[in-house]
Amino acid sequence: MLDKSSKIYVAGHKGLVGSAIWNNLKEKGYNNLVGRSHSELDLTDQYQVRDFFDKERPDAVVLAAAFVGGIMANSLYRADFMMMNMKIQCNVISEAYAHGVKKLLFLGSTCIYPKNAPQPMKEDCLLTSELEYTNEEYALAKISGLKMCESYNLQYGTNYIAVMPTNLYGPNDNFHLENSHVMPAMMRKVYLAKLIHDDDWEAIATDMDKRPVEGISGSSSRQEILDVLGKYGIEDNRVTLWGTGTPLREFLWSEDMADASVHVLLNVNFSDIIGIEKYSSVHYGASVDGAVDRNHSAGRGGAIPALGEIRNCHINVGTGKELTIRELSRLVVEAVGFEGEVVFDSAKPDGTMRKLIDVSKLHSLGWTHKVEIEDGVKKLFEWYQSSLRS
Repeated sequence: MLDKSSKIYVAGHKGLVGSAIWNNLKEKGYNNLVGRSHSELDLTDQYQVRDFFDKERPDAVVLAAAFVGGIMANSLYRADFMMMNMKIQCNVISEAYAHGVKKLLFLGSTCIYPKNAPQPMKEDCLLTSELEYTNEEYALAKISGLKMCESYNLQYGTNYIAVMPTNLYGPNDNFHLENSHVMPAMMRKVYLAKLIHDDDWEAIATDMDKRPVEGISGSSSRQEILDVLGKYGIEDNRVTLWGTGTPLREFLWSEDMADASVHVLLNVNFSDIIGIEKYSSVHYGASVDGAVDRNHSAGRGGAIPALGEIRNCHINVGTGKELTIRELSRLVVEAVGFEGEVVFDSAKPDGTMRKLIDVSKLHSLGWTHKVEIEDGVKKLFEWYQSSLRS
């Protein structure tokens, strides 16, 4: 459906996953790419999004833009996490449909699954019990996004695919301590604790200038820097992390996620996921067995009762492997070369205790991961160091 000349809009093309998807498409010869920074296009503004689609008319859309953060950010900005993400999704998906976009890829998150879902989590466990409270709003927004894709496909015969990545990390990750995810936050904390112990204030200033913390930069006084870092558990040769360190997490290198996303965008259709070959012919106006199918509205799509209930059409994307947060901290300590102490504050929340996904659907569609966590942590720290020099 998409050829090398197809115009592909990557929403969030400067973010962790969006930038990796952009680069992956370029490497595969797809050069007619469109991207807009947040300052150029506010995806929460319906009129700006409509104007963009009117002008650009993309053939395909990758919706990798989102309002994201870790446990602390999710707890503090609950209304923002729901409202901002719902606006982005509603605006982009509705305008994609209104402008005849051939293919749309929606990126969600595995936090959509119930807090106590059976492990590993299959796509079919969606909406079977309550969500984890600390990220409930973000999860609800992403569930709505994947249901939008599913519902547009069933009602209008579109080809919108939703992928649910596990915890991601990689180049262009967010290392801002106020709202970063577990791995980059942990890595930066360990790195800064090491620099404090080494009395390397030049490197500390460089780091703080690149990513100020609560308005404190490299030009602030040493005491101001030490005070603000102390709030985040960063001291001389000592780092305090939230929780007990016992929760299990699965991590996927962002460039692997990009490769999986591009594989799905270029090779997987909605009919492949639901396993019904006649679906696309029914929905795109053709007849089935030479006769019009009376179970849907002609020319519009719609539900097909003869096919039964169609749900959970999203695709898990991950490695199918996990490790504890404490084990992750050891990999980070090794990568950074930290010789100090890492302690866990059990008075702080752990979040979901386990979040391993079943990736058998993804494997059946022809893709498996390449980068293992041990190598990925080292690669991330190398990227972080290089970002401080740019």
